[in-house]
Amino acid sequence: MSLITKNMITGNHGKVFETNAKENHDLEKIKDKLSSLDGIKDVIINAEVFPKEFTVHTTELVNIKEIESVVKSLGFHAIPKTPFSL
Repeated sequence: MSLITKNMITGNHGKVFETNAKENHDLEKIKDKLSSLDGIKDVIINAEVFPKEFTVHTTELVNIKEIESVVKSLGFHAIPKTPFSL
């Protein structure tokens, strides 16, 4: 495991997560809860794909496990995609 696979680094690319949340109100709950975390700049939801995705942008180093834990507390999963698109 490396710094990039365990943590989110700041930058314009963000980190994409897949989720099993299907309803728009559930995706908004995830967005609101994640936006309240320290270091989270914004959360962008992509409900046009399957499975649903959200992209998180940060202002500081944020542990991926922390994001997964917050989403799990809402009853859903957050699965990070690869660090960089190929």
